[in-house]
Amino acid sequence: MSGHRHGTGPEHDFEPEMGLPEPLPAGERVLWQGAPDWRALARRAFHVRKLAVYFGTIAAAHAAARLAQDATPAEVLVSTLWLAGFGLLAMGILALMAWLSARTTVYTVTDRRVVMRIGIVLTMTFNLPYRAIDAAGLRLFADGRGDLPLTLKPADKIAFIHLWPHARPWRLAHPEPMLRCVPDAARVARIITDAWAQATGGVTQAVVAPAAPRDAGEGDARPAMAAGR
Repeated sequence: MSGHRHGTGPEHDFEPEMGLPEPLPAGERVLWQGAPDWRALARRAFHVRKLAVYFGTIAAAHAAARLAQDATPAEVLVSTLWLAGFGLLAMGILALMAWLSARTTVYTVTDRRVVMRIGIVLTMTFNLPYRAIDAAGLRLFADGRGDLPLTLKPADKIAFIHLWPHARPWRLAHPEPMLRCVPDAARVARIITDAWAQATGGVTQAVVAPAAPRDAGEGDARPAMAAGR
């Protein structure tokens, strides 16, 4: 087993094994365990960087408008600082939510299933056996982190609101659970696809992930692996 220990704390002392609602059945092995990187989660799921740009633009426009109204530099500074303060407060709240979400999340990959223990206030555990998974993809970024969406069979459905932020964006009709902002994501994707193939007798194939929005300093999405029949 590899990965970092996440989601530990008094609220999860009742777990027989970290991230799992019950002990593993005889013969089942944990192949990988980890959690989102909270900084990446803050950028990509909670959009802290976009919010910073938004408030920066609003503050600049406000300052320009006040100067056009012949306000003194001191008046402009004070009113602009008020806007900046609101922006910093909003970004701080979202960053805290991202940190809490990452801290309380444990993704577990075994040779039989993927388990997602998620939830800040109400903890939920989703067991996703490989027979219920049609495909596993990867959205890889230049820093090595990535998102791993899991396409479930039509008969298996989890409400989007129960999964968020651990869900593929905009897949509302048939939500896709997603291991989000996972470090060393390419290796994790290979572990999942290999385990899926061995458990189901399916065949893995190389695909190209849909182009991801470019994040400054992170580059474009790279080729990914997916599992499919």
